[in-house]
Amino acid sequence: MSTVPSTPSALFPVRVARKTVETLDICTFELVDVHGGALPPFSAGAHVDVEVKSGLVRQYSLCNDPAETHRYLIGVLRDPASRGGSVAMHTLVEEGMLINISAPKNHFALAREARRSLLLAGGIGVTPILCMAERLSATGAGFDMHYCTRSKNGTAFLGRIQDSDFADRVHFHFDDGPAERKADLAALLAAPDAGTHLYVCGPGGFLDAVVTTAKKQGWAEGNIHFEYFSAKLDPNAAAGSFDVKIASSGRIVPVAADQTVLAALASAGVELPFSCEQGVCGTCLTRVIEGEPDHRDAFLTDVEKARNDQFLPCCSRARSPMLVLDL
Repeated sequence: MSTVPSTPSALFPVRVARKTVETLDICTFELVDVHGGALPPFSAGAHVDVEVKSGLVRQYSLCNDPAETHRYLIGVLRDPASRGGSVAMHTLVEEGMLINISAPKNHFALAREARRSLLLAGGIGVTPILCMAERLSATGAGFDMHYCTRSKNGTAFLGRIQDSDFADRVHFHFDDGPAERKADLAALLAAPDAGTHLYVCGPGGFLDAVVTTAKKQGWAEGNIHFEYFSAKLDPNAAAGSFDVKIASSGRIVPVAADQTVLAALASAGVELPFSCEQGVCGTCLTRVIEGEPDHRDAFLTDVEKARNDQFLPCCSRARSPMLVLDL
């Protein structure tokens, strides 16, 4: 009997088969089907929504080999600035428990046309990158992986990588290591070519440094792939009130300065699907018919944002007095 729902966004129960302390602040969780069957397939770079506790859903990348059908493996960093998700995973979720997750989703997939891949991981950003390395190695594709952490002792999956078939393609860079072994982004990204694709995941500062350097070195935007953990905050962004208009009814809903569009619509009885509430997952993506959004998400590309025909109401706002939404 399958517990997997027919709709991809719905949640279904899995059992926590194993919880492993990887480093001082990183745990992995092995999730299996409650009846011992196969789980929905996934591709490298995919994530699942995890209902950490009632009403709290977070996204975690899958970091096991996509060829495995009997389990999902996720890695969770206990973040001091957590809004509750990572702390709850570390303190509340234990082996044997049932938790609800979604079927895998992938907004960070490997490009089929790539002749070579360059994988850059910072800290816990290694989770989707490691999955990519597993897949590329299994298919015989050309790639190199660079893994940047604060120290060797704080490096998750170190033994797994060193014992892998692709160990000779992985380069470790430790902040507390010799200067000559630290990542030189300008050198790593100095020779872009049309057949090489770059993938990067990690904390915001690391990711911004990689993407900015790649663009300065002449990498084509279409060859740069990245995934943020959360949307970047702009301290200079305006936080004033504005209105949204529901195109189908003409109803106008005011959005207060301290309120998200998602919350304003919900208070007016208009429920939209959502998950992360951080502008990362894209679940609440909504079409904009008129007006100029103030994009604050990490989901849309720069090209998509420039079109101003869609936005994420969980975090983005408006530059114009009103947005007309296709609702």
